[in-house]
Amino acid sequence: MAEKIKVLFLFLLFPFVYSAGQEADNELVNPKDLIPDIIIDLKYASSDHKFRNLPEGDLALPKFYTSNECLVLSIAAKMLKTAQDSLRNIREFNGKSYPKGIGLKIWDGYRPRSVQYLFWDIYPNATYIANPENGSKHNRGGAVDLTLVDLDTGIELRMPTAFDDFSEKASHSYNSLPSDILINRALLKSVMSQVAGMLVYDAEWWHYEVPGAGNYPLLDFQMK
Repeated sequence: MAEKIKVLFLFLLFPFVYSAGQEADNELVNPKDLIPDIIIDLKYASSDHKFRNLPEGDLALPKFYTSNECLVLSIAAKMLKTAQDSLRNIREFNGKSYPKGIGLKIWDGYRPRSVQYLFWDIYPNATYIANPENGSKHNRGGAVDLTLVDLDTGIELRMPTAFDDFSEKASHSYNSLPSDILINRALLKSVMSQVAGMLVYDAEWWHYEVPGAGNYPLLDFQMK
C-alpha cells in the first residue's frame, strides 16, 4: 500500500484574498492572523503521522503538505475566534487549574483536493475519508480538525483517541471512556457547536465544520 502513496500534487491557480482584514465569508484566511494564540500543528505537514486502526493496522504516512501554514474560510476563522475567546476565560475545569485558560490546537483545515484523492486511494471508507469525486468540506476550507490544549503549557487535554483514529472510539456516541475524557470531549463539542456555531460530525470527535460548508467551491492548491 505504501507504494500507492505517491504525492503528485496538481497545482491549480485559484484566486483568493489572503489578509487579516474584513474578508468575505468565502475567502481563505490564516486563523493565526485573527487568533494569535491559537496553536497550529498540521499533521499532514509532518512525516510522523499515521492513519490508525485501519483493517490492516496503523499506517505511517508521508508528508502531504509543503507548509504548516493553515487556511480556513473567513467565516470559519470567525467561529474559531468565538470558541477561543470563550475557552480562554476558563481558569478552573474538571478539577484542574488553567492559569492562561484553555485553547484550540488545529490539526487540519483547508486540504488540497489532490491530497483527498491520495487519502481515498489509501483508505476508501466514506465514514472517515470523503470521496474526492464529491470533495471534502476540508477541500473547501470549511472544516477543521482540532483539539483542546492548556494555553499555559501547550499540553493537550485528554481525548478519546489520537487524531485520525478510524475506530468506534472516535465517535461522539462512544461512551466507554474515563470520565475526564468524556468531560473534555463534551467541553470541545459544547464550545464548537453551541458557542461557535459549527456542526458536529459524529464519527470523529475532532471534526467540526461551517454550516453549509459543502456549498463552497472545491480548491486544489498547495501552500508554499
